[in-house]
Amino acid sequence: MLRILAFDIGGANLKAADGLEFCASQPFPLWRRPTELAVALSALAAMAPAADGWVATMTGELADCFATKAEGVTAIVAALVHAAGPRDVSIYLTDGRLVPPAVAIDRPLRAAAANWHALARFAGRYAPSECGLLVDIGSTTTDIIPLVEGRPAATGQTDPDRLLSGELVYTGVERSPVCALAAELPWAGRTCPTAQEVFATAWDVYLTLEDLPEEPASLHTADGRPATRACALDRLARQICADRTLFGPADAQAAARAVAERQRLLIARALQAVLRRLPRPPRTVIVSGRGEFLARRTIDSLGLPATVVSLGTILGAEKSRAATAHALATLAREQFFIARSGEER
Repeated sequence: MLRILAFDIGGANLKAADGLEFCASQPFPLWRRPTELAVALSALAAMAPAADGWVATMTGELADCFATKAEGVTAIVAALVHAAGPRDVSIYLTDGRLVPPAVAIDRPLRAAAANWHALARFAGRYAPSECGLLVDIGSTTTDIIPLVEGRPAATGQTDPDRLLSGELVYTGVERSPVCALAAELPWAGRTCPTAQEVFATAWDVYLTLEDLPEEPASLHTADGRPATRACALDRLARQICADRTLFGPADAQAAARAVAERQRLLIARALQAVLRRLPRPPRTVIVSGRGEFLARRTIDSLGLPATVVSLGTILGAEKSRAATAHALATLAREQFFIARSGEER
């Protein structure tokens, strides 16, 4: 059996999977440590079973340590090749091809942010006929991808075009700043403007609402303190320039509910825009990602008469969190076997 290790290289997180049992997700602030990417990839690969080849998709080229996307693609591909050593490396493009590193560098806008396409191709197997929809809500972004006959039918290919079409919503359940989601929050029976500072993020919202579990060992929060409900309360309090002596658990609950509703509405508007372009209503909606719970709520609020398929249920929570890497490893292995079968004929 061909052993594949797939990477999804983001600006804030690295994810890897072999399409079988292994998957892993690790925070990595690429914009702060671009020269350390090869080391980080090597460390992640060391956790996985030995692989014959590496495949990758990326969104990290948008990190502001790179002047252009082309520069970012070149740097990420170079880090992959260096970390891979003698292994073959292939890069996934938005046209569905796996190509050698030199081709990806030559076509940077095809290599940039191609992760949504890989996941949508994989998800299409759960909606093989008629119209379907993939709603993937991660820590940072939301992808809303129409599927027709099991294939991605997106309007946009680049991130700006996808933002315009509603197929990309730059909001997620961890990293989105509260001040970007809500200009004001309920407090003490009144409505208080929020400080335009990243004191709190959506992670604090969903910790407070218990949609996401506490992670005391994780310090990748707005203030670098643990991802616990007690610390989330402090961060939400600071969003209105208060502290725990002025802002209690009931205030945190009210603020969190208000922010969560704003985020749901933001995603719902984009989802409705995508639905209007489908030739028919979707019969199946596939949901995935860290924010699968929010995807379900948004779909339920719109009353879509569709079957909801959960990648979290099918793959398990950890694989769902690294769903693009898992999808890419699966696609690469299937593509290899198809190619080999053709050669044998």
